Amino acid sequence: MPFCRGESRADKLLPSLPLSADMPSLPRSTRGLANAAIITTVLAAYIFLEWVSFIHEYKGMPITPWNPGLGLVFGFIVLLGARYTAVLFAGTIIAEFGVLRSDLWWPIILALAAIVAGGYGLVAKVVRGYLRLDAGLNRLRDVILLLLSGAIGAALVAVLMSLLLLADERLDFADVLLAAGPLLIGDIIGIAVITPLTLQLVLHGQHLIDQISLRVSGELLLFVMFVISALWVIVSASEPNGSKLFYLTFLPVVLAALRYGLDGACIGLAITQVGLVGLLHRYGYEASAFAEFQLLMLVLSATGLTVGVIVTERQHSDETAREFERQLRAKEVDAAQAARFNLVSGTAAALAHEINQPMTAARALARSVQQLLHGSVLDLARIEINVANLITQVDHAGGVVRRMRDFLRRGQPHFSSIVVRELIVDAIVLIGPEAASKGINVTVEAPDNLPLVHGDAIQLQQVVLNLLRNAVEAIADARLPDGRISVIAQGLETPNRVEIAVVDNGPGIKGEVAERLFHPLATSKADGLGLGLSISASIVEAHGGRIWLGASGAGATEFRFSLPVQI
Repeated sequence: MPFCRGESRADKLLPSLPLSADMPSLPRSTRGLANAAIITTVLAAYIFLEWVSFIHEYKGMPITPWNPGLGLVFGFIVLLGARYTAVLFAGTIIAEFGVLRSDLWWPIILALAAIVAGGYGLVAKVVRGYLRLDAGLNRLRDVILLLLSGAIGAALVAVLMSLLLLADERLDFADVLLAAGPLLIGDIIGIAVITPLTLQLVLHGQHLIDQISLRVSGELLLFVMFVISALWVIVSASEPNGSKLFYLTFLPVVLAALRYGLDGACIGLAITQVGLVGLLHRYGYEASAFAEFQLLMLVLSATGLTVGVIVTERQHSDETAREFERQLRAKEVDAAQAARFNLVSGTAAALAHEINQPMTAARALARSVQQLLHGSVLDLARIEINVANLITQVDHAGGVVRRMRDFLRRGQPHFSSIVVRELIVDAIVLIGPEAASKGINVTVEAPDNLPLVHGDAIQLQQVVLNLLRNAVEAIADARLPDGRISVIAQGLETPNRVEIAVVDNGPGIKGEVAERLFHPLATSKADGLGLGLSISASIVEAHGGRIWLGASGAGATEFRFSLPVQI
């Protein structure tokens, strides 16, 4: 999920990683050892990459248009801060003396190391601290910032190094210019290819490992084969055709980025770069030709990373939208539950009276049976009739309680075939006591042979109850002496559907209210929440139907909703 402005993915994740300087769950000595081990590992990896990538030399100067070690350490500087500039400083010195065996004067080597570490440390501080680069590279802005920072840092370091190298009397201006170009390209391409991969591995390496799973291992193998074949064709071609064929490498990298986002782009670019460097070295390409191919590789890197981060950003947006949709559905369920309780709370007294009547009758019938059993003469026929009536009354009370319990249940929707008339009758049973207590007559006009509909009976029952309750309250508030409500259901064709209408002779609905009846918080009641009709509309639409106000005039207010029939 995207983070707020000013809050990076690294800030979210690093407290749980051993790379963080703050590891409160570990003793201080253990934290120190862990940090020292990580720094040592990064330093060793930098020196190894310097050794692997050292291909050309000119008058004791390493002319290397491919600097993966810098990309690795720069990623740690961006991610974890200034202490890794010391790793870059020490690594540069060790590599110059121990790996590259440079002939430069040792004070110049120390100054070169200071320039490299200071330049890239400064650039990382600016993009990390002031420009708020998200090390997770979740947005296109972050990828562009990373590439620009690499280019600016490389240019700054190249200029300062060129000025410093002029102090060596063995080198003239032409020598410095010859070395500066490949070095500049090498630094930029190292950051463009290796730094994003480093950040992805450190922040969510497990996700990258999951990407390279058995499910995609075949795709990865095909990708490697295609890239190596394309690079072999490019490198083995006679000049200048080789560089013209470089576009062949764009297809697999872009496809990987489209399929797997930034992860796919990072892995694809790393494989392509390693393959390119290996083949160029194998065929003995000179530094100038090597640099030309690296310029093309830089274009490919920018293209692949851009496509990858756009795909990843879109995936994050989709995930965020789905999460908000899940939360919205959960809130709708809670709101619907609250609306059901609101309906029941308004009819609690009438329902208690409705349940009390059959229970009182059942009690009287039981006492009658008891007296008959103790009489001198057993009247079995009368006893049987009383017991049958008693069972009927208990069943009636139990039915009211059952409908109430089912109506109030909360959970996942249960879709099934629904008999429309039974749905309406059950709703009228729940609202009937309140309507009767206010002198309102409720009738139903629904044939038994209506087509079945498919849906959640409790949710659809709530729609009918919401409409009935609104009609009862409207008539009661208007103090009409002869309140009438009719629930009419009929089957219609083209398309096949069942249409249910709730008609009342209440005071009607004003025009300004009618226009926004189904909007949330829109209500004509003094104490209403404005959620009932909004929830009803959501339920009906979720079942593939629609709901509308058929008529709003006084004495003939009509709400209608339709549902598709079960196929």
